[in-house]
Amino acid sequence: MADNGTLKPGWTKVKFGEVVRLCKDRSSDPEAEGIERYVGLEHLEPKDLRIRRWGLVSEGTTFTSRFKPGQVLFGKRRAYQRKVAVADFEGVCSGDIYVFESADPKHLLPELLPFICQTDQFFDYAIGTSMGSLSPRTNWKSLKDFNLVLPPIEEQENLYSQLFSLEAGIDSYSNAVITSQKNIKALSISLFSKDWDSSPIKLSKVIEDSRYGPRFSSSLYNEKGSVGQIRTTDMDESGNINYLTVPKADLIAEDYKEHLLKDGDIVISRSGTCGITAIFSSQKIPVIPGAFLIRLRPNEKTYSEYLHEFFSSPLGRQLTASIARGGVQKNISGSQLLEQEVPYPIQERQKEVVSKLDGLKKAERNLQERQLMLQRMKTKFLNTALGGFT
Repeated sequence: MADNGTLKPGWTKVKFGEVVRLCKDRSSDPEAEGIERYVGLEHLEPKDLRIRRWGLVSEGTTFTSRFKPGQVLFGKRRAYQRKVAVADFEGVCSGDIYVFESADPKHLLPELLPFICQTDQFFDYAIGTSMGSLSPRTNWKSLKDFNLVLPPIEEQENLYSQLFSLEAGIDSYSNAVITSQKNIKALSISLFSKDWDSSPIKLSKVIEDSRYGPRFSSSLYNEKGSVGQIRTTDMDESGNINYLTVPKADLIAEDYKEHLLKDGDIVISRSGTCGITAIFSSQKIPVIPGAFLIRLRPNEKTYSEYLHEFFSSPLGRQLTASIARGGVQKNISGSQLLEQEVPYPIQERQKEVVSKLDGLKKAERNLQERQLMLQRMKTKFLNTALGGFT
């Protein structure tokens, strides 16, 4: 579309439903029909057009929506998660996934369709037309009325060529990140195995002090509060703390002096997803752990980074999972955690372990940053070249 709002020669203004078909193929008995894999929303990754995970039909599924290679899978539930993928195998998928294909390859290049579905404009429209509060869903009746402009098929092929190059670069980095993560996992298992010349030791022997985070009335939370409180939701799976989301409360720090966090303290989640750890770094205001966190303060002979790496490792996660108790909401006991044995080498060896893992993690972060840079380039190009309008 030209800058003045008029269409370029050969471009056409269309509705999504005029150039895209919603596929409604069904399979009442996928296994009998030779279909091996199924795909749920949990198998689709945001902003990733590849389907990298799936379930096996032979292990049981209730899904009946059938898809074929080349068709586009679009997550209609919680569209803000931005889940779009292109199938490269035949399977069945969740009813919360729409299956799209080009209605006429001479009008809409099939390979271009998934990129149209990735534009900000299309997602904004899908989110805006979603219904429901806890689990909002968009619907075909609304999506088919989304307006977009299409260039001639020759120009579509040119756009796809450019997008394919960007996507190939992103995919290459994605594969490199996956390989890096596998290497980190393998090294971690090797470093924390018990085949050392050092003996395991009870965690209580290397922890100077530990306690649960305190509870207080929610009415005390205040943007201008004088004490921060780290919650489990302020931590990610990698153990990073987002201090920008840490809430403040009107508390007297002195009243909570036994709970106040010090630089280098470890916090570990004790409820829900048990065993996620992070290392606290001093902030401008006093900070305490949330009620669903356990604070661990290592003694002077123990590096916080070492314990953090251990609890973040597959072996550490296995340990915390083994002592988690409860039904739907798992919990771990602080006293029981302290009774667990952990591999414990001399300080020099602790530093060596941390250094080796840190080297690989830095390389992984570098790959992720480059992948993100290409992703931003692709998004900008998408929204400029293929952005629709409502």
